[in-house]
Amino acid sequence: MTRIDRRALFTSGAAAALLAATGTAQAQTPRTGGVLRLALPRDGGSMDLVARGAVFDTLTEIGPEGLLRAELATQWSSSHDARVWRFDLRSDVTFHKGQVFGAQDVVASLQESEIAQLGAARIDALSPYSVQVSLAAANPHLPYLLADHRFAITADGDLSGDLTAANGTGCYRVERARNGRDFRATRMRDHYKSGHAGWVDTVELVVIPDAAVRAEALRDGYVDVAALPAPAGLLSRGSYQYHPSANDMALAASHDVGIPRAIGNRSVLDDGRIAERWWCI
Repeated sequence: MTRIDRRALFTSGAAAALLAATGTAQAQTPRTGGVLRLALPRDGGSMDLVARGAVFDTLTEIGPEGLLRAELATQWSSSHDARVWRFDLRSDVTFHKGQVFGAQDVVASLQESEIAQLGAARIDALSPYSVQVSLAAANPHLPYLLADHRFAITADGDLSGDLTAANGTGCYRVERARNGRDFRATRMRDHYKSGHAGWVDTVELVVIPDAAVRAEALRDGYVDVAALPAPAGLLSRGSYQYHPSANDMALAASHDVGIPRAIGNRSVLDDGRIAERWWCI
């Protein structure tokens, strides 16, 4: 019988564990580059939600862990009765078509939005990089509410539904958009979120109405992520990542996709921000 070298066995086992741990850590660490391709259903407006989440920003953002954080606003404060709010803005942001972002864009965008439903009576620019929102009644939740995609900020407040003409400040600029069919956008270089969000070079969305065909597209390598795929088309047909689980398959992804530890659940597809939060391994 061959004598086993315990030291060599321990060393090789430790090395294997270290390599496995390193591989796991690398997979969970966002990296730039690559193309993220998603297959989406037609119902529910998921393509529009993801596309707008890639192209536009809001004043505030609710992170995947549920915490409010700054986006185009750097800080905010309110009067003691939570009726008058001041938002200070970033001064290092440009729109995709080259215009410099400022307070007038926020005023115009919010005036064209549904902010009146939140009780807004008046919106004013206090300076080139600060705005004031005056409410008819107190609302201590205003910064949370303004994180909704309905309050996206556009150049000069243009909220037209045509994505081909979209001019936002988000991580991705539109290359092609066909309503209800497909969408392609490329990462903005030197974006203010660089190193924190917007990892892939290109985002491609395709609408596939049939759940079984979405599963087939993932299985055959035509897409990297499928939303609400038919489980029978994937389970026992290969190895995939599932969110939230294989038994509740809202999203299925190949192992070439990096999935964040926390995924937003306020709305579908990582709160519509899957394009800027997920990455390619």
